Amino acid sequence: MVEYSESLDGTYQSLAHPVRRAMLHRLRRGEARVTELADPFDISLAAASKHVGQLERAGLVSRRVSGRDHWISIAPARLADAAGWLAAYRVFWEQRLDALETLVTEPADG
Repeated sequence: MVEYSESLDGTYQSLAHPVRRAMLHRLRRGEARVTELADPFDISLAAASKHVGQLERAGLVSRRVSGRDHWISIAPARLADAAGWLAAYRVFWEQRLDALETLVTEPADG
């Protein structure tokens, strides 16, 4: 299991914003320029760059510079850490839901 760490804090803080989640979703298809990541949103390029910077600080994306273009790609290791941390709680909730299902579907005595 993944231990609690500051990297998880940064990951979840970054994932808390819908624009950053959407940017990560877009990057699943492959690398993109910052301008491409900004296009779907009604935000300035400077704001988009700040979102990308937050994702970089959290270790969720990496940047490759080619001339004037900055290409962003997903860095999945931190996402895997976050998923591992959540997996432990998935087992907990599945057990709780199974117990609830048993309680609800068992015939009542009396």
